[in-house]
Amino acid sequence: MVVSEKTMDALKGIGLNLYERKIWVSLLAKGTATAGELAEMSNVPRSRCYDTLESLAEKGLVIIQPGKPIKFVAVAPEQALENVKKKIEERLRSLQAKVDELKSSEVLKELNQVYQKSVEIIQPEDVTGTLKGKFMFYRQFENMIRNAKKKINILASPKILNEIFTNYLELLKEAKEKGIDINIAVTTAQSLDILQPLSQIAKVKVLNPKTLPVYGNLVLVDEKELLFDLTNPKVNVAQGMALWTKSEHATSNLMEPFFKLIWDKAKTFK
Repeated sequence: MVVSEKTMDALKGIGLNLYERKIWVSLLAKGTATAGELAEMSNVPRSRCYDTLESLAEKGLVIIQPGKPIKFVAVAPEQALENVKKKIEERLRSLQAKVDELKSSEVLKELNQVYQKSVEIIQPEDVTGTLKGKFMFYRQFENMIRNAKKKINILASPKILNEIFTNYLELLKEAKEKGIDINIAVTTAQSLDILQPLSQIAKVKVLNPKTLPVYGNLVLVDEKELLFDLTNPKVNVAQGMALWTKSEHATSNLMEPFFKLIWDKAKTFK
């Protein structure tokens, strides 16, 4: 191995498969080489070398040098990484354009028709599942806030409160302008820079950890839908888990009374 395992893992993180990583690192060490030489250096099967090198060339990490035999030249690491970045951005723009095209086409109408038929035959309690990772948690949070009709209740740890303040303040402002009642219970004291702007949009209360040792994240919307963080926000984990459900029983008969209990005991922020 020419480079450390850590470096190989980092290259995996930007989308290079095992053969691509092995061949590119070998080519970096050699500078220029034939496919046969790289197969020997990298222990990648000769039959896979050419397609792997073509893939690396497409990503901007390798330059193909015509001749007999064909040789391959390594692109300098800094430039190669910039090329990869540009390719990712280009692909992302292309995918976004395709998604936008689908959203404004008959395809969306057809998919909605299929979905609505299923909605008519399932119970709200069946619309329940676990969400893995921060991305999915906040995407579901955003969807719930955006689709709220009457009331939003949030129990927030410092981490989610900072996220709300940084990325979702405008969304909550829009909800308030629609006449939606917003209540945010904070599980620990926060800086005025965060609580003051939030208090202009929502009713904000702060829990006393000595008398009310509740700590976590919970979102309740219209007494019909809930999002509950299953991961301890005090623990730093790579992938958190959350529970999301449209069960009215779980929301209105269990978690709403729980929220009201802590809300009544919390101190109003002024």
